[in-house]
Amino acid sequence: MNICVVTPAPPGSRAGNRASANRWATILRRLGHRVTVSTDYHGEPADLMVGLHAWRSADAIARFAGTYPDRPLVVVLTGTDAYRFIHSHRETTLASLEAADHIVGLHSLIGNVLPESLRHKLRVIVQSARPLQRRKPARRSFRVCFAGHLREEKDPLRPAYAVRDLPLDSRIRVDAYGGAHTPDWAASAREEMRINPRYRWHGEIAHAELRRVYSRSHLLVLPSVMEGGANVVSEAVTAGLPVIASDIEGSVGLLGEDYPGYYPVRDSGALRERLLRAESDSSYYAALASACHARRDLFLPQSEQAGWAALLRDIQAKNAV
Repeated sequence: MNICVVTPAPPGSRAGNRASANRWATILRRLGHRVTVSTDYHGEPADLMVGLHAWRSADAIARFAGTYPDRPLVVVLTGTDAYRFIHSHRETTLASLEAADHIVGLHSLIGNVLPESLRHKLRVIVQSARPLQRRKPARRSFRVCFAGHLREEKDPLRPAYAVRDLPLDSRIRVDAYGGAHTPDWAASAREEMRINPRYRWHGEIAHAELRRVYSRSHLLVLPSVMEGGANVVSEAVTAGLPVIASDIEGSVGLLGEDYPGYYPVRDSGALRERLLRAESDSSYYAALASACHARRDLFLPQSEQAGWAALLRDIQAKNAV
């Protein structure tokens, strides 16, 4: 098939939407299809569209549905779709989902946000990451990393707030990686570095370097307020890096309801307690590592490819009828 993948993130962007679109294009090509990745759609010939972001790609989705009403349309439900725009821009977001033949969600609880009438369209395909050989973390410090853009949805300074005024014998350090969405976020991160010696913001770095960070860290913290199924969880788990995460659906839907590393969203004190416990209690740290390892197969590339292959088989079988 000739497949068009549409993402709102432009070429060269390090945004998660662009990374996801590029990875899916690679998977679809590996499955034998021709794939183009673009930021919009203007009637180009295509046998199938995969529209990433129900609200931001709404115009492209509507144009494809209008141009080729009998051709399959897949819409990927992102975190901001599921936990913001389905409420704030409900009509436009639902129009994209209603036009779709299939809806792809990225974690197992995503169906909770869909109207009952749309849930039969849902297919969960978890994002993957290439396995990474973990190095031995530094001994002089307990390295906690945050990977994500500095923007409201990520609650990016929560790890910094959590490590203010720790006991003097704590070795915890927080290293944050990701670009700032606004000058105000950059200023806030720089001010936090000035007053908080345990926190360092490194800005945006190449993905290869970020993988090296994972390999030598002790923990990944995912403090987000909303997530559609964060690929940083996939990266951490396949690198053998334990995760501490806010207890939002997007993280619980990846790590499981019984995962021992959650804390209440936006609760600095609870996050502080989790970090100190992971540093000082070897049995708790081992429990985090074991729970992540138990879910490792879910995040492997072959699992994600199998999910897309099954979806395309179903689409082709339906079109052959």
